[in-house]
Amino acid sequence: MIEALGFEFFRNALIAGVLAAITCGVIGSFVVVKRMATLAGGISHAAFGGIGLGYFLGIDPLAGAAAVALATSGAIAWIRMEAHQHLDTLVSAVWATGMAAGILFIYLTPGFAPDLFSYLFGNILLVPRDTLLMMGVLTAGICAVVATLYPRLVAVTFDEEYASVMDLHPDRIMVILLLLTGLTVVMLIQIVGIILVIALLTLPAATARLFSHSIKRMILGASLLGILFTTTGIWLSYAFDIPSGATIVIVSACVYFGALPIQHHMQNR
Repeated sequence: MIEALGFEFFRNALIAGVLAAITCGVIGSFVVVKRMATLAGGISHAAFGGIGLGYFLGIDPLAGAAAVALATSGAIAWIRMEAHQHLDTLVSAVWATGMAAGILFIYLTPGFAPDLFSYLFGNILLVPRDTLLMMGVLTAGICAVVATLYPRLVAVTFDEEYASVMDLHPDRIMVILLLLTGLTVVMLIQIVGIILVIALLTLPAATARLFSHSIKRMILGASLLGILFTTTGIWLSYAFDIPSGATIVIVSACVYFGALPIQHHMQNR
C-alpha cells in the first residue's frame, strides 16, 4: 500500500481529505448542535442546479455550484428572517427546486455532460493540484472567520434569544454561518459528491459530540475523526478499487453507529 504514495493523484487525494475533514469538523459541529443537518443536504442539492447551469452556459460546473450554493444560503437566511419560516420547510423547497433545475439545464445542454457522475457521488482520487490550492484557501478563510466570531457563533448556536438580548446580532451571525455552510458544501462536492455531502459534514461531528462537553473539543474531535475517516476511506477505495466517496461515508457511519453503544455504556456506569 505504501507504493500508492508514489502517485501524485493519491497524495492529492490525501491532502484534499485532510482539508475537507478540518472544514467539516469546524462547520459540521455548529450544524449538528444547531440541528441543521438537513440544511447541508438542501444546499448541496440546490447546488446541483448550479452544476446544470454551468454545463448549459459552458462554464466550470463547480463555479456554477458555488454561486448557487452561496445564493441559496443567503436566500434561506433572508427568508428565515423576513418570513419567519422554519429551516426544514425552506430546505425542502430548495432541495427539490435545485435538483429539478439541474436536470432541466443538463437536458437542454447539447451533447453529453462529462464528469456528471463524479459531481453526484464524488471522486477524491481525481482532485487536481489547482483544486487543492482553492481548498486550502477556503479552509484557512473558514477557520479564520470562525475563530474571529467564535463566541457569537456559540451563543447563536445554543440560544438565539439570548444572543439577541445580549445584542450579538444573531440574524447576521446566522447569515454568516449559512454562507460558511454553503462554501463547505462546495468543497465537499468533489470529495463525496452532492448526494453524500450531508453524511461527511455531520457524521464526524455527531460522533465527536458523543464524547465532548464543549464546542471546542467537539470541533477538534470532529476534525481528527474526519481525517481518520477520509484517509481510511481513500486507502480502502484504492486497495479494493471501489468508489472513494461512498467508502468514506461507510467508514464514517460504521464508526458512528459503533460509538453509540459505547457512549450509552459510559453514561450508565
